Amino acid sequence: MWEKCKNIQDYIVSLRRDLHQIPEIGKNLPDTQAYIAKELDSLGISYKKNHGDSGIIGEIKGGKSGKTILLRADIDALPIQENTGLPYCSKNEGCMHACGHDAHTAMLLGALRVLQENREELNGNVRFVFQTSEEQIKGAPISIAEGAVDGVDAVFGTHIGSILDPKIPSGKLIVVPGCCMASVDRFVLNIKGVGCHGSTPEKGIDPITIASNIVISLQTVIAREISALQAGVLTLGKIAGGCSYNAIPNEVVIEGTVRTLDPNVRQYIAKRIEEISTSVANTFRGSCDVEIDWGAPPVINNSDMAEFAANTAKRIFGEDEVITSMPAPNMGGEDFAYYLEKVPGAFMFLSSANPEKHTDIPHHNPKFDIDEDVLYKGSEIFVALAEEFL
Repeated sequence: MWEKCKNIQDYIVSLRRDLHQIPEIGKNLPDTQAYIAKELDSLGISYKKNHGDSGIIGEIKGGKSGKTILLRADIDALPIQENTGLPYCSKNEGCMHACGHDAHTAMLLGALRVLQENREELNGNVRFVFQTSEEQIKGAPISIAEGAVDGVDAVFGTHIGSILDPKIPSGKLIVVPGCCMASVDRFVLNIKGVGCHGSTPEKGIDPITIASNIVISLQTVIAREISALQAGVLTLGKIAGGCSYNAIPNEVVIEGTVRTLDPNVRQYIAKRIEEISTSVANTFRGSCDVEIDWGAPPVINNSDMAEFAANTAKRIFGEDEVITSMPAPNMGGEDFAYYLEKVPGAFMFLSSANPEKHTDIPHHNPKFDIDEDVLYKGSEIFVALAEEFL
């Protein structure tokens, strides 16, 4: 059954290009949802729209009773202005599919087309979810609450691109047992001072000075408080404050992210962010409100399911096209972790890094693109896993 995916490569590419032009951000994705729903209707596949967001959950009933497998694709985009020059580039200003979710959606739709056409051969059911808000790490819990994992025996997802290593040739599939991605959390520091004219700083409390000291101090958490044998990342990605060169503002806002592999390290870093930020602010006569926006836990593949996925991939792609180990987990995050907390499964990576096609550019970049020639392989692995598991 999986062999039929290559025959619909052009169809999968056309889906991806259509979706690439209509990127939307977050939980409310009306155009994306409408496009997916229209395609499912044309294929005669039953589904329901979520109440809490623009996600879609559906199921293909097999010809015989049996287990249920869940296949997931994320469908949201990023607040990035596209700069690829592609003829099918984003039509939505300041919004771009810069992480490959358009491809994930197209690959799953391609797989569903083949599975629907051959559903009588299935000994069980194929549940599927088109999930919103992966970039905010908020969509998976919504889909789970809407019933995505109810009665499911296994779950699988795939991420395309160069996320693991741009040197991995396009078309290779990577699936490893155990932890493959880090937890992902966000924090916001609202630093408050007292604004005044820049010529008389003694009349105010400078939140920019406070913010500068907080930035430097937070860097010591990883460098001096976390063992070199434990993974941890603390990145400050956004700082905003002030509106004039000659005025001290009332406040400065800093936003950052924390990535860890160990829950104890995760809790410790969050605790130290609050302690250091408030203490430094107090030292300089200001204050700091700290918000920890807890995201997804680490992505931990079930060992049996990872082995099953790897063996299935080797059978259809060949031994040399499948990678089953990597030196360390990727410190990126993915809310697919929530599904893996509920159901045994595995998260896979499909490389599309091709220097000649300039598809080895990092994710979340205005010039990010994928090698479309491997899209059918993403559909193939979904179909093959459904066939084998059921």
